[in-house]
Amino acid sequence: MTISRREIVKMGIAAGTALSIPSVLRAQTAPTAARTVRMARFGLSSFDPMASTSVAVGNHGLAIYDMLFALDFKLMPQPQMVGKWGLSDDKRTYTFELRDGLSWHDGTPVTAADCVASIRRWGQLAPGGKLITERAKDISAQDDKTFIISLREPMGLLIEILASASTPVLYIMREKDASLAATEQVTANIGSGPFKFNEALAKPGASFAYDRNEMYVPRQEPSDGFAGGKVVNVDRVIWDDIDDQQTAFAALQSGEIDFIELPAADLYPAIKSDPNLELQVLNRAGEVYFMRMNCLQKPFDNVKARQAMLHLIDQEAVMRTTFPPEYISAVPSFFGNQTPYSNDENTGWYKKGGDPEKARQLFKEAGYAGEKVVILQRTDWAEAGNMAQFLAVTLRKIGVNAELSPSDGAGNSDRLRNKGSVENGGWSIFITSETDYDRSTPLSNPTLSANGEEGWWGWPKSDEYEALRAKWADVETLEERKALAREMQRIQWDIVGTVLLGSAVSPIARRKTLTGLIEMPALIAMWNMQKVPA
Repeated sequence: MTISRREIVKMGIAAGTALSIPSVLRAQTAPTAARTVRMARFGLSSFDPMASTSVAVGNHGLAIYDMLFALDFKLMPQPQMVGKWGLSDDKRTYTFELRDGLSWHDGTPVTAADCVASIRRWGQLAPGGKLITERAKDISAQDDKTFIISLREPMGLLIEILASASTPVLYIMREKDASLAATEQVTANIGSGPFKFNEALAKPGASFAYDRNEMYVPRQEPSDGFAGGKVVNVDRVIWDDIDDQQTAFAALQSGEIDFIELPAADLYPAIKSDPNLELQVLNRAGEVYFMRMNCLQKPFDNVKARQAMLHLIDQEAVMRTTFPPEYISAVPSFFGNQTPYSNDENTGWYKKGGDPEKARQLFKEAGYAGEKVVILQRTDWAEAGNMAQFLAVTLRKIGVNAELSPSDGAGNSDRLRNKGSVENGGWSIFITSETDYDRSTPLSNPTLSANGEEGWWGWPKSDEYEALRAKWADVETLEERKALAREMQRIQWDIVGTVLLGSAVSPIARRKTLTGLIEMPALIAMWNMQKVPA
């Protein structure tokens, strides 16, 4: 599992005029067929989308694998690999039949056994999958195209969980790959999705290539979010890992690349003024930035110290370290701003501008005695790096001994695994992000758990909260889930396993000749897009 919901490799913010394109980039981006798209996107930290919460790895999976169900534009689950499905009268046994035309990139047919093995592996790694596994009486193939999930008790959200776009996603793998131990990385990169991974062109740290899967049979329905027909209109997509923003921007201007996943905010005016370029928001609900504290070590093993951080944060000020004011908003709800479960339960702590004196008082009540607070600072992700610096200054102002620990994503990942004290190489705070949508999926999103050392980085623990989270799958109506969300939020803002830093809408930048991009939260799809003549 990687450390970031947004991804290991973030591009830094540069200033000044556009740099000249290095010769190596020019060599890599020599003129190619009009049906090739080049995208400056975040590099991959692994190739196993079931074993990672990384969004980049999730995007990789979205290209080469397929899903049983997928979300449409309204975030409702629709059949994808499944052709027909049914539910028994007692609401305990789901029967699924695969649609025709499904085959692996090596030409062999997709079978029900592949689906069963994938569900079982995902059930060891993803929170939503674990819940299904715990409640399952049987998950088995009935024939080559039919499989069942039989439950000990009804589970009204099962289809929604199977369709979740919150990483790790249930991508269907070959039985031989999905049968690997959960601790062993899948590296084969053979899926049944609309793109094939081009191993020959893979240059880790530089670029990865995806070719149109000519054998892929799309659904007949029109494209609808991640659902419907996945029609690929280009022959090849190349992800370029360009770690300098000005280099990427210059390449976009010259037409050497077609897309930048996360352009620096200080480049927005230049992009807007270029008649060949356009900013486009794919995730209209935005990205929620948040911090996690090590709940196992001082000072944040004391709930009062964690509550102090809740009062200390001035969300608008934090977000202004990186984003223009028109792109940011505060997030007082644990469930995000634009999800069905956003609410105002137990948000009396929220105060515009924060409350430093209240934070100082709570640190005192926690018995804080000057212990060092180590904040992991990303050097390859400007947004998180800027926020870490601002947080360190804010903590020092109220007398906390805050220290920055600069490192790139790989270094941070190594340190995050250390649950020990800062004196023994541990950490106190790290900053990451995820989509607003992710905060609506408590069963599939590990950052919304509170199961202690078995859970996600920071390891907050609340048995009361976890009991409520387990009920999420049992309630049948939206109104019941809304009521449950209020109870869960009440507990979360008492135990403070997470401190939200604010929300920002981050547009992608593209050449106007690249059209048809799918506007959805969580992940970025590569089908449907096309290049039109300049």
